Amino acid sequence: MVFWVGAMNLFEMAHFVHEKPMYEQGLILLPHLATLGWGVVLDFGGIYHALLGPETLKESFPFFGYVWKDRNKMTTILGIHLILFGIGAFLLVFKALYFGGIYDTWAPGGGM
Repeated sequence: MVFWVGAMNLFEMAHFVHEKPMYEQGLILLPHLATLGWGVVLDFGGIYHALLGPETLKESFPFFGYVWKDRNKMTTILGIHLILFGIGAFLLVFKALYFGGIYDTWAPGGGM
């Protein structure tokens, strides 16, 4: 899933035309990143971890260090991600209900 999001963001950035609005270009992910303002934060996080971050987290942050053969740690990582996805889904529903709806690229006027 993360690979798809990264690949689609790169694809949309490669085909993005500044002169046209995003909703006319049929973009899927970039409008959501733009409205939420997370694009820059995620980019800087990725650059940090690619260039400056530690090779392994086991020495710096033992909680996040893992060995692939440790089944208990793998289920912990999966569980944490499922909880975070659930919180994110709840926040999206909360935003859609109480804070201006959801931006829709295919709706007239952007769906707002």
